[in-house]
Amino acid sequence: MTKKVLVAGFMGAMGQKAVNLVNNMPGFEVVAGLSPIAEDNPEQYHLPASAKIFKNLTEIPDNLADFWIDFTTPKAVYENVKFALQHHIRPVVGTTGMSDEQEAELIVLSKKEKVGGLIAPNFGMSAVLLMKFAKEAAKYFPDVEIIEMHHADKKDAPSGTALATAKMIAENRPEHQTAPDEVETLKNVRGGDYQGIKIHSVRLPCYIAHEQVLFGGSGEALTIRQDSFDRGSFMNGVKVALEKVDQLDELVIGLENIL
Repeated sequence: MTKKVLVAGFMGAMGQKAVNLVNNMPGFEVVAGLSPIAEDNPEQYHLPASAKIFKNLTEIPDNLADFWIDFTTPKAVYENVKFALQHHIRPVVGTTGMSDEQEAELIVLSKKEKVGGLIAPNFGMSAVLLMKFAKEAAKYFPDVEIIEMHHADKKDAPSGTALATAKMIAENRPEHQTAPDEVETLKNVRGGDYQGIKIHSVRLPCYIAHEQVLFGGSGEALTIRQDSFDRGSFMNGVKVALEKVDQLDELVIGLENIL
């Protein structure tokens, strides 16, 4: 039986990569797209001619799709995922910007509806491994800062990957105090702060997605870095998610948890 997929944000760079992925996956078919600004011309966006285009959630009928791929915006993603779960559509979400509280609410809703899904701060294998390695290193190097670099059009800062990295480091990091008498002569020059871990966000043209985790120790340093040079690299993770989320009965955070 063919599995039906709705792609939310199908007009964007990542959305188009997702459309191309599903178009080339045996046993899967894009049956719909969601975008508030799209024209009613599916083939213009490389969707199958039979695919339906919707401008808002209220237009989407019941029993339309089995999977919901979301590459939209931080403002839209929470309501999108909530809608998908309530309508028993399994979400595969690459949009970042939701709060911890919003993610927690969606997990509770997924358990109530018994619908599996995945929210991934990053679908790149190199990013998943960076987070795993950084979490392990944090046991030995409590002094750490994160630099994330993305394209100039990215809507949220810090990136979901950088924030997820900081959370994973904090889980393993020994209790640690930063310098209490540090003074910023230029406001926010030291970056954002997550439990004492500084995060610095860079936004420049021509970048795609890059992250460095810098650890400092007595007489030595460790740098872990990953680079995504092409958005197509994220599709391996999306493919894995589409193949595995129907085995879940609740919403999971992080691609590493289904590998």
